[in-house]
Amino acid sequence: MARICCALLLSLLLLLHSPAACGAPPQPRGTLCRTKPTDLVFIIDSSRSVRPHEFEKIKVFVSRVIEALDVGPNATRVGIINYASAVRSELALQGPQSKAALLQAVRRIQPLSTGTMTGLAIQFAVSRAFSAAEGARGSAPNFKKVAIVVTDGRPQDGVQDVSARARAAGIEIFAIGVGRVDMGTLRQMASEPLDEHVDYVESYSVIEKLTHKFQEAFCVVSDLCATGDHDCEQVCVSTPGAYRCACRDGFSLNSDGKTCTACNGGLGSALDLVFLIDGSKSVRPENFELVKKFINQIVDSLEVSDKQAQVGLVQYSSSVRQEFPLGQFKSKKDIKAAVKKMSYMEKGTMTGQALKYLVDSSFSVINGARPGVPKVGIVFTDGRSQDYISDAAKKAKDSGFRMFAVGVGNAVEDELREIASEPVAEHYFYTADFRTISKIGKKLQMKICVEEDPCECKSIMKFQTKVEELINSLQQKHILWKSVAKRIEALENKII
Repeated sequence: MARICCALLLSLLLLLHSPAACGAPPQPRGTLCRTKPTDLVFIIDSSRSVRPHEFEKIKVFVSRVIEALDVGPNATRVGIINYASAVRSELALQGPQSKAALLQAVRRIQPLSTGTMTGLAIQFAVSRAFSAAEGARGSAPNFKKVAIVVTDGRPQDGVQDVSARARAAGIEIFAIGVGRVDMGTLRQMASEPLDEHVDYVESYSVIEKLTHKFQEAFCVVSDLCATGDHDCEQVCVSTPGAYRCACRDGFSLNSDGKTCTACNGGLGSALDLVFLIDGSKSVRPENFELVKKFINQIVDSLEVSDKQAQVGLVQYSSSVRQEFPLGQFKSKKDIKAAVKKMSYMEKGTMTGQALKYLVDSSFSVINGARPGVPKVGIVFTDGRSQDYISDAAKKAKDSGFRMFAVGVGNAVEDELREIASEPVAEHYFYTADFRTISKIGKKLQMKICVEEDPCECKSIMKFQTKVEELINSLQQKHILWKSVAKRIEALENKII
């Protein structure tokens, strides 16, 4: 699940059935993301274990990050170190700093194809690449020094001491590991907090998916609401790098995402929602805990009762296990407690078998489903299915189930699209990192609101607005998730 310093929870809600009645969810209506002036050096492993086509993937990743930067002599400067048994400076911080020149320099890089002297490469960065002679601006307080190390193996020299010296010199180090990399080595290199600075992907074919994390890492948020650069009729709400429109109490947001209509009242409607969760060994225990938080994040947005939302939970790996059926638990508190108690299966990835179970059993009357009530399935997976999914995925949609597909890490996006209902773009979500699935939770909350009239969701809307304001404040102070969760829970208890 790439990055914990992202916003969590959301704003207004979109109803499940009559979108015209409820209005559209608030969408980001403008973006302005400037990158803080940074001296950025990529340290890329081109040892013999990195095949030529894999090295091309690294170059694509580097190029995509550069494309999102504000580069120039007085903005962000980029340097590139290529290493194997020896170290080669491909681009100095004082070199040509137009975006076109940087991208051309990346295209010219060739692999060295020898050993893996990662410590030597970091030492080169400290003594040469980040020196004033090479164009670094380390003495200026407004400029950051950042190194991004990409490696796929165990180094043949030490990295702990030299990395400590680099960090002591004010260099922020991100460590990206690929394939059979030694995770201990990544942690020795990276800056604190480690969960923000260490990333792992199973192969170079998916390293490009980390691009968004680093684009966000270098983004400086601009408050478009404060500058008046928006077109909201009533309320403008700042979000990282963008803004969204909202409405005052008694009004709902229209489908144009900026104007508002007075509420007329309405009634809640029923929903049968089943989570289908991947518990395979590739998820890893610490990430499985994040998955459980993701589930409870969605549960928090529902009105749970016999006449409104019911929730069921199924976990799968090499086999399928029903954790609890629809209707077993009658309150959010009980559902969330059951989710927290769920144990991790830790085997294979039989997504097709799990989808078949969802169709044949989870939404059956014997397992608590209610005839005539809308059925929603949220499928969560982090890898390629080991069995065939097409038939079961088609049957689920043909049965009238609304299917959302959520993929993380090495999930196959073609499979996610096959699972997702139409329009596919609104029903499948992907993130490279388990730590950012809370942002997907936001989007899902907007799409599965069960209120016929958003005015009935006022207490939820007020709660979510308070949460968003709180989290934006906490992010600026770099407070970790656990303290955020405690304050969110306190807010929720006051409102509910």
